Amino acid sequence: MKDVIFEIKENLPIAKSVYRMTLSGDASEIAAPGQFVNFKLDGLYLRRPISVYDAEEDSVSVIYKVVGKGTDLMSRMTVGEKITALTGLGNGYDLSKSGGSPLLIGGGVGVPPLYMLAKRLIAEGKKVTAALGFNTADEVFCERELEKLGCRVNVATVDGSAGVRGFVTDALPDDYSYFYTCGPEPMLKAVYRAAKTSGQFSFEERMGCGFGACMCCSCRTVTGYKRICRDGPVLEKEEILWED
Repeated sequence: MKDVIFEIKENLPIAKSVYRMTLSGDASEIAAPGQFVNFKLDGLYLRRPISVYDAEEDSVSVIYKVVGKGTDLMSRMTVGEKITALTGLGNGYDLSKSGGSPLLIGGGVGVPPLYMLAKRLIAEGKKVTAALGFNTADEVFCERELEKLGCRVNVATVDGSAGVRGFVTDALPDDYSYFYTCGPEPMLKAVYRAAKTSGQFSFEERMGCGFGACMCCSCRTVTGYKRICRDGPVLEKEEILWED
């Protein structure tokens, strides 16, 4: 974990209320797909945790949706400005269990961490399929980027304006060796019920500190309570206990 001052190289809208921000700086602490960074923003007490879309040693990209004061402030930042972030947070996905044909399942702003995951899996020679879920066609993003990596991509929209009509679970293929997923909790619960194999879930939770000190993002598992920011955000299917 390291606090780094980054310089903004790109901050562009890529879909309805969704932006991609690319930053230049020391990203060496980001080792695994599924990790996140925690942005410090002027005038706001709590940092904003955002999943990593892609990272190299000297750069990191994130994709975020404008939903409140913090992300609205981020969307107004311009090229050349500086922003501070804690890097290397969270445990990320474990690629060793993927098998030969893994499935990546993302909904909305749960899609971004799947890009770096897909890149790593394809580099290992895996045949990757991605199922992406959105509300409408103007919210769809990352489809083309994943296809360029070599993924087969299935899209679902609630209103049927792109891909198949329905939820992301309506776009799942019949055969896959293992799955990785990220998205809002209702979607994760639906994936849990629909999935045919074991897999890993990345949870989206409100966080205070981002590194396990405040305990505000704890969740119950078969082995007790775990902190999403430190023990997660990735948990395995078999350890999850859903709250009613």
